[in-house]
Amino acid sequence: MNWHLAQVNIGVANFGYEDPRFKEFVENLDRINTLADESPGFIWRYVQDDEREAGRDVFGDDKLLFNMSLWASKEALMDYVYKSDHVHILRKRAAWFVNQNQPILALWWQPAGTKPTVLEAKHRLERLAQAGPTEDAFTFRRFFDAPGGKAGN
Repeated sequence: MNWHLAQVNIGVANFGYEDPRFKEFVENLDRINTLADESPGFIWRYVQDDEREAGRDVFGDDKLLFNMSLWASKEALMDYVYKSDHVHILRKRAAWFVNQNQPILALWWQPAGTKPTVLEAKHRLERLAQAGPTEDAFTFRRFFDAPGGKAGN
């Protein structure tokens, strides 16, 4: 079986969408999402009509922004996160989002050809918070290889 690397990341906004202090983030959302979509190794991204929809409906917080995607490999995801223009937005995260005392990012291996749900992503974040990095939910710092070592399409 082949696997794709799933990632979820969340952030609770310090400001409302209309707040001028959040303007730079909001104005860059489409550009950064398009950059991900066009990146080598990108497979899929969860898309909703309202960026706050998953936060409100699954996490019970309309200030929580939710992002989930699938990637062909750890290297592909890391290149997008840390070597593309995305890194400039990432560096400003502290100005826009509440500092969390729980994981805001979880990674896991998803069987190729399937897509994770928002509820599954929430459970992965919860597992990471409860048990630390395991094969079920891990981080870049404590990374687990794909089952059987077969990542990719």
